[in-house]
Amino acid sequence: MVNNRNYKIAYIGFMWHAFFLALTMSMLDLNTVFPSLVSELTGSKALFGLLYSIMLGVPLLFNILFSHYLKTKPKKKKYLLIGIYVRAFSFLGMATFTYFFGLSKPMFAFSTFFLWIFLFSLSGGFAGISYTDILAKTIPSDKRTNLYSIKQFISSIAAFLGGLAVSKIFSISTLAYPINYSLSLSIGFIGIFIASIGFLIIPEPASKNIPSEKESFIEYLKKVPQFLKRDFNFRRFIIVENMASFSIMIMPFYMIFAKEMFSIDSSYIGRYLLFQISGTIVSALIWGLVAKKLSAKSIMRVCIILGGLIPLIAIGLSFLGPDYFAIVFLLIGFIISGRRVGFEPYLLDIAPDEHRTEYLGIRGSLNILKVILPILGGIFIETLGYYFTFSLVAIVMFFSSFLLKKKQ
Repeated sequence: MVNNRNYKIAYIGFMWHAFFLALTMSMLDLNTVFPSLVSELTGSKALFGLLYSIMLGVPLLFNILFSHYLKTKPKKKKYLLIGIYVRAFSFLGMATFTYFFGLSKPMFAFSTFFLWIFLFSLSGGFAGISYTDILAKTIPSDKRTNLYSIKQFISSIAAFLGGLAVSKIFSISTLAYPINYSLSLSIGFIGIFIASIGFLIIPEPASKNIPSEKESFIEYLKKVPQFLKRDFNFRRFIIVENMASFSIMIMPFYMIFAKEMFSIDSSYIGRYLLFQISGTIVSALIWGLVAKKLSAKSIMRVCIILGGLIPLIAIGLSFLGPDYFAIVFLLIGFIISGRRVGFEPYLLDIAPDEHRTEYLGIRGSLNILKVILPILGGIFIETLGYYFTFSLVAIVMFFSSFLLKKKQ
């Protein structure tokens, strides 16, 4: 039973972190700012896909190792904070090398991004398991979906403020490349430290059912097939989330597609980001109302179907001009918000308390397509074009929504 006073403190802590993290992450938005920065450093979509694969894949590949290590730790707050601070310094690293080498040696600056993104992603995976475990211990199960929807709304407001800042940074003529990107990343570095204050106030209870003896990693791995075999819902969740990764695969390519299709200037970075954030704000209100009537599983399915429609809409809007294409980013905001309100709460619903850490680790490490798809996306786009790749994504997303509907 969660202590009511501790629950309220935890609630405030999670909201504080959500607000400042969203404000910070706008500075390196993965669908607008980051793709635009990379396109300034290299024109290779395959290399961009590889970098994005590292960003998405590193925490997943290491999640099962992290979960094995953290499983025997009754309290995980310090590991969460370590992950957060390492992520902050990766922002500073990208800002520094962009500033000093973005113009003179762009490929050298880009090559260092593989290190910074590796650290950014590795620390994120380490922190992510700790974050979710702390949330599950401090927030009652019947209040989690509502927490996620309210947290998403607050995050959206903060992200909108961050988007205004990004729009301002990229519209001031005196802040030309690479100063604009370096300034944006430096603000992100400071923001992450401020966001971490939220966790310092949370009173974390010790986890229950901690094993008295630590099993070897090999023994731990041998249990993975057992979890999947005996839990149909978990097994289906892994399959569906892998297939749903197709929509994530092409999200950063929409910005590059717009730059190539319409020859837009840097002012559109902030404009598209504000549309995306507006989508998360409006959808957070909608998802909050939907969460009161529908289960997390139903929200997942709606989100997946929308993920299949967006690439088709992008194809249609590509004939109308850059201003109309902003609708794509508005809809991406719906997807970002919906995934947070649906996917993780559903996993927490089906994961037994005594095996929560294992489920989180297995979920991450078996989301293999999330690692491979960005590389394939870059290759497909370079060889077969945007329209083919967008159509393929739509087909896969619609099929995965059908799988989620099926019962055992």
